Order: sequence, then structure tokens, then C-alpha cells
Amino acid sequence: MKKINLVTLAIFPLIVASAEEATPGSSSSPAPTVSNATPATAGDVEALRQQVQSLTETVKALQEQVKDQQAALEKANLTGESGLPQNPEPSPIAGAEGSPALGASAPPRFPTEDTSVVASATAPAASGTAAPGGFPTTDTSVVTSAPETISSTGAGASLTQPITIGGGRNYMNISLDGLFALAYSSARDLDHIEVGDHDPQQRGFNARNIELAFDGAVDPYFEGFANIVFKLDNDNQTDVEVEEAFMQTTSLPFNLQLKAGQFFAAFGRLNPTHPHTWDFVDTPLVNGLFLGPDGLRGVGAQTSWTLPLPWYSQLILASQNGRGSTGFSFRNPGDDGMFFDRITTDREARGLQDFVWIPRFENSFNLSDTQTVLAGVSGAFGSNETGANSRTQIYGADFLYKWKSSHAEGGFPFVKWQTEFMYRRFQAGRGADESFPVAETFHDWGMYSQVLWGFKKGWVAGIRGDYVDMQDSKFTDDLDRQSRWRLSANLTWYPTEFSKIRLQYNQDFLEENFFLSGREVESVFLQWEFILGAHGAHKF
Repeated sequence: MKKINLVTLAIFPLIVASAEEATPGSSSSPAPTVSNATPATAGDVEALRQQVQSLTETVKALQEQVKDQQAALEKANLTGESGLPQNPEPSPIAGAEGSPALGASAPPRFPTEDTSVVASATAPAASGTAAPGGFPTTDTSVVTSAPETISSTGAGASLTQPITIGGGRNYMNISLDGLFALAYSSARDLDHIEVGDHDPQQRGFNARNIELAFDGAVDPYFEGFANIVFKLDNDNQTDVEVEEAFMQTTSLPFNLQLKAGQFFAAFGRLNPTHPHTWDFVDTPLVNGLFLGPDGLRGVGAQTSWTLPLPWYSQLILASQNGRGSTGFSFRNPGDDGMFFDRITTDREARGLQDFVWIPRFENSFNLSDTQTVLAGVSGAFGSNETGANSRTQIYGADFLYKWKSSHAEGGFPFVKWQTEFMYRRFQAGRGADESFPVAETFHDWGMYSQVLWGFKKGWVAGIRGDYVDMQDSKFTDDLDRQSRWRLSANLTWYPTEFSKIRLQYNQDFLEENFFLSGREVESVFLQWEFILGAHGAHKF
């Protein structure tokens, strides 16, 4: 329409000028001076005037049409959708040919969602690998296998890209993870045999971990993560828990990082992870009986420092409230005010001595291009509720070895060996009102060791051995103080990175002590999982 308008305005003056030149007595132009010109008759002048008038009316009609069409477009607010937009966007083809890929400007992944914190700083860098001395982030180095992470790389990447809610680093991943199990056991009290709150708790169908997860950039200085878990108890009633919700820094100097909120303590290998990343259906015995059915987690703060060394080395120190069931061996009031058959005090924190302090030191390096090891030591120190001055100390050591073929396809084949050892010193006090007059100090220890073999793409076989030695109490018959061991074997199939199906067999042995008789229990579990949306990768 703009082109029509411009042409009209260009023609109109020429028409008027021609008419004026042809009109006698015009004061704006001199009379023709051509010597041989024939004088125009009155009929010729009248015909020319009619032509000029006709053209003038036509121009006015066109101008009115242009105005009407522009008004209609403005009224319908269709200017941006017309065939001639004022600021046309580049075509998808042009963007693909002359612009960087969309993923090239995507914000970096969550710093703690690393699938290869054990990658050597001297190893060839993969996409997303941290620079030497920096924080390891999500990458696809040799130590990563498909079952361990749901990442935004590789096959199906378009399905796992973060949902963008703003420009630059403003983005958020949203996902739903459903984990279910069908269980059979020779024990009717399966909830006493299984020590983890996310483990199958009854014969039949179980839904113990339906996880809604969010992670993303808060601003240029912080990133955030939230994990909400829904569980169905044995009466099909829904329980909701805020498993994790914290923020952490992204750009502190000297390789430092701070975290604050509700989070899993960095104790050992398994405690900081979520159930959908586990290699077995249930938690190891030592983790459930020492760190608690829900793991060691709580509200607190954590600082970590990646040392400027040629290999990966990190120091971590956290402080948490350590109260309630998620502080199981610490300020835990127990069931009905009883823990280890002692009446608990259930007091408020009196000072820093009542917090749980959790240090960790871990190192990792590559033995070769296909072999990686990681070793760490951890501690957890704080008060407990069985006496006014009762204390708990837990020490841990963990080791991980992984081999992956140099000709691996999608992370397979691989072999992974993981072991954790814990020792707990628990001062069991007299109780709140000294109704139980005898104080005891328990020295307990336990460990698990497991081997996973990814023998074919999508297929993993595993075997695990557990043992926990509980020092016998001479005065109580608490079920939680019964020594026991377990053998487990499983087979897992990953159709894709968004689903899995697992079959597992357990053989449990509960040892006899002063008050409790020995037991032997057999259990079989069929577990299945699905993931919707983009779920950030977890620590390798």
C-alpha cells in the first residue's frame, strides 16, 4: 500500500502541471512560443479539462482506499503479521546458515549437576568440562555412562533442552520422575526389613518416590534447585516432603562455592544422590541404619573449595540443624519420644555444638583414558537427643573405580565398582528424666560393596554385599540394634535414558543377639521408572 501511495503522489503533480500548461491565461506558466504551433480550439481545451478532472477524481479515490485499508489494518492490529512486516525476522534457514546454533548460547548447566567431577584436569576437555582448577560441571567424558545421567547431550537432546523463560542465563528445567515397584517378600513386615524410606514398604505395589524437580539460573550470581517428593504409604495416603531446595553461587573467586538451604549432606557416595540414580532398588543397610531412612539432610549452609591441583581435589564443609528424622543419629526425637529405647529430650539448639558439622575431602584422577578412580573421606559430628550432653560421631570412607571401553557406544560397555565404609560412635545417655538410668556408648560399623557391569547397550547387571555390625546393648531389645547382612543381585534394562525396568533379588540375614532371634528373609522386586521433561544430571 505504501508503494501505491508513493506512485500516486509522484504522478499527481505531473498531471496538474500538464493541465495548467494547457489552460489559457495561466499565470504560472508563459504561453507557448513555438512558432508553428496551431492555436487550440475551445473543444480541445474542454476535453483536456475533463481528462484532468477524471484523473484527479481517480487519484482521490485511490488515496481514500489506501487510508481505509491502513485504518482497517491498524484497527485489527495486524501490522506485525502482514506480508510486509516493518521488522522482518530472519528465516529459520538463514539462522541455521549464518548464525550460531541455538544450543551455542544456552546457559551453562547447574554446577553441581556434574557427571564427571572425577575427570582429570589434564584429560582432553569435553563439551562442558571445567577448566583446570575450576568447578566440574556437566560433561560427557569417559567416566559417564547413559544409566547415570539424564543430560541434554546425545540422542534425544531436543527432548531434554531446558525450558527458556527469559534471555541470557534466565532458564529453568522442570521434570517429573515416577519410580514404582512391585514387591514380594517372605517377611510380612517388609517395612522393618527395608531400611530406606524410599524402599518398597509392603508386598504388592509401591509408589515411594514421585519426584518433581526444578533447577535453573536465579540471576548472574546464583543458581537454584528444588526437589519435591510425593510418596504413597501402605494405606495409599500421600506424603509430601521438600527433599531439597537450595541456592548456590556461580562466580566466587579462588574456586570457592557456597550453598544454602535444604540439601543432602555431602557424606560419602550415595547420600547426596536421589533414588532414581541408584544402581539398586533399595538403599544399603549401613546408609539406612547410620544416616537414616531419609538420608542425612537438613537446612544449613555449605562451602566447597576446589584445590588448584593438576587433578580434581575438593574440600567441603557443611553445617546443618541435624534435627528430626533426617538427622537420624543426631537430634532425632525418635518414635513417640524414644530412640534406642531411651527417652529423648527434643530440645532446641543451645549453640553451635548442637549443629551437625559435615566435612568431606575427595580426590580423583584418571588411571588411563578409559579408567577413573575417586576416593573420599567424610565425617558427621553433633549432639544427639538421648542425653543432655550425648554426642555422635560418624566417620566414612568411599572408593569408586570405573572402566569404560574406548569403543563405547552410548556409555556401554562399562564396569563400575563402588564401596563405602562407616563407623559410628553413639553416646546413648540416661534419657530426659533419667527413667533409664544406664548410659551406654555404642561402637557400630558397616559397609557395602557393589559391582555393576554394563555388558550391552541398555543392559546392566549388578551384585551387592552389605554388612552392619551393631554392638549389642545389655539393656534394650531395639530392632534397629540388630546386626545383619544382605546379598543382592539385579538386572536393569534402559530402553532409553527416560525409562528403566529393574528386577532384583535380596537375601537378608538378621543375626541373633541377647534379646532378638535370628531371621532369614527373601525378597523380589520389580521396579520401573519414567522421566518427563529435562532432569539435570547428577554427580558422577
